[in-house]
Amino acid sequence: MMPVLEVKDLSVSLHTPRGLVRLISQIDFSLNPGEKFGIVGESGCGKSLTALSIMSLLPANAIMSGEIWFQGKNIQNLTEKQLRRMRGNRISMIFQEPMSALNPVKTIGAQIAEGLLLHLRINKKEAEIRTKQLLDSVGLPVSRFSLNLFPHQLSGGQRQRVMIAIAIACQPDVLIADEPTTALDVTVQERILDLINEIVEDSRMSLLMISHDLGIIAQTTERMVVMYAGNIVESGTTVDVFQSMVHPYTYGLFSAIPKPNRHLHARERLYSIPGQVPEPDARPVGCNFADRCFQVEEICRITPPDMKIIHGQHKVACYRPISHK
Repeated sequence: MMPVLEVKDLSVSLHTPRGLVRLISQIDFSLNPGEKFGIVGESGCGKSLTALSIMSLLPANAIMSGEIWFQGKNIQNLTEKQLRRMRGNRISMIFQEPMSALNPVKTIGAQIAEGLLLHLRINKKEAEIRTKQLLDSVGLPVSRFSLNLFPHQLSGGQRQRVMIAIAIACQPDVLIADEPTTALDVTVQERILDLINEIVEDSRMSLLMISHDLGIIAQTTERMVVMYAGNIVESGTTVDVFQSMVHPYTYGLFSAIPKPNRHLHARERLYSIPGQVPEPDARPVGCNFADRCFQVEEICRITPPDMKIIHGQHKVACYRPISHK
């Protein structure tokens, strides 16, 4: 099976007042047709930057190397006109914060219809009918939510549903969801995730789910990668990664999750990974996690580890992966 999306050796650097700073380095993964794939990691690890690279929406002062292949075509070789045909049509993205992603001076109806008119070449009446269907499909029926509403007239969850409607309007092959439940109440988060899962399965889209929340990744993906400070440190099926947690960083993330079986009155502090994520221009020479790792060895501080196979699809970039035997 040929992947619908393939990222090969992707690195992104940024021109700053302090010089050229590398933000993500040697990112490799693929997404198969109809597959749900996850990228997990804490804020600042490079998840959103990876998504923006795929969409060719990096800032002007960014330098990208590596390859991004979509349906057999290298995205870097496409013209701006070809990229515009691809974005929102074949690859769509649900952005992290709908209030800043939506245009505050355009109605929600106009914003949903915009992609339909641009990519599908239908008339305004057909676009209006399709817009109403899309709003209904994301739980915003026009009997209650007029096409003439503006984003500020909706709640956070409702704005997120509008963003989803925009993203799925042209039935893309790949849907990128970048922290789609940020700042939403837990019950609203659940409904949004259920909605995304339902849409992806019904339309047989490929899903790239980006989140710092391990629970969301467990709920929505089949394969995943764990990112730390611009690098992939562990990858595999979601089941393998959750069961094994062989990289010390992955293990630390899981250890910090509250356990429901802990005694309610036990004054037990949650585990926290010591230290802080290094700034992009002050990362260690060797492994980026070396200064915070309880398994660190001398070689970890000298040479970055390569990805090695644990078993099957499960890989880790670590000289001393954790053994749970």
